[in-house]
Amino acid sequence: MSLEVDSKSVEYYKASDGRIIAIHIKGDFNDYTKFPPYLDTEEAKEHILTAYAGQDIEAERNTKAHMTDDDVPLQIIVLNRPKGAITKAHYHVVEERTTNTTRHQILLCQRGKVRVGVFTKEGENLGDAILHRDDLILMYEGHEVEFLEDDSKLIEIKEGPFPETDERDKVDLK
Repeated sequence: MSLEVDSKSVEYYKASDGRIIAIHIKGDFNDYTKFPPYLDTEEAKEHILTAYAGQDIEAERNTKAHMTDDDVPLQIIVLNRPKGAITKAHYHVVEERTTNTTRHQILLCQRGKVRVGVFTKEGENLGDAILHRDDLILMYEGHEVEFLEDDSKLIEIKEGPFPETDERDKVDLK
């Protein structure tokens, strides 16, 4: 988990040993060219032309950003395509599953304002991410959530399967 790019709309929360614990991507993100895919090989460019129905290579660089390392279980890609852009019908195969010690989770704020406290699994408090509409946070380890406004709405996405009981699902840090 070493992909870390300087962007005004992306904040990384790191443990004292340097590992990334969470990534906060703000709803106003638009730094596409700072993130992969860099499309710096002919093979990569050819793939774009075939998989994306003739998508212009320069347009691809300016409308797609891989936000996470290729080796993490939950991948985040931000797309901002014009009307009529097409990604050909497809599905994704599983080549190899990485083994991690925690189930990764994404919170997507649809409305309102939410505070997400970010913690390592050892309990180190790394600070708070304040989520507003269209913000999301990918968390690799510990977290707490506080709703700061009435009618705030989050979508939670996490790795499954869910254990049989809540006690088996999580470890309380506080």
